Amino acid sequence: MALPQAHRLRHWRDFQNVYQKGIRRSGRYLTLRGLLQRNSTVDAPTSERLPSPTKDKPPTRIGISVSQKVSKKAVVRNRIKRLIRAALRQLLPQISPGWRLVVGVRPGADQCDYAQFLRELKQLLAEAEVLNGH
Repeated sequence: MALPQAHRLRHWRDFQNVYQKGIRRSGRYLTLRGLLQRNSTVDAPTSERLPSPTKDKPPTRIGISVSQKVSKKAVVRNRIKRLIRAALRQLLPQISPGWRLVVGVRPGADQCDYAQFLRELKQLLAEAEVLNGH
């Protein structure tokens, strides 16, 4: 199951923006890049422009990047993406709104399981002060 549509980072220019202007936190298997979005909801669909408890902060959008350096096999890269998406879905309620995040996967991550990804994502999000209460 994928991330909710409102939380997906899809466009190439959004990824580039995060890579060029965002912060970076690295762990053993994952790299987190994040950029706090401006408070405008002009590019948001009509359903997201409705008043919400977070006022004018857009939802956090997340993208996952797994290069062929991690594994030449698409099956392995897709498995890693599924595990990371599952971990992100569990952490999504704790993530502050208004961020653009890109999770990069480093070589060697093909040996990781769900618990390792969840633990490392939680640590990186806390270091970047993206989690609520941190």
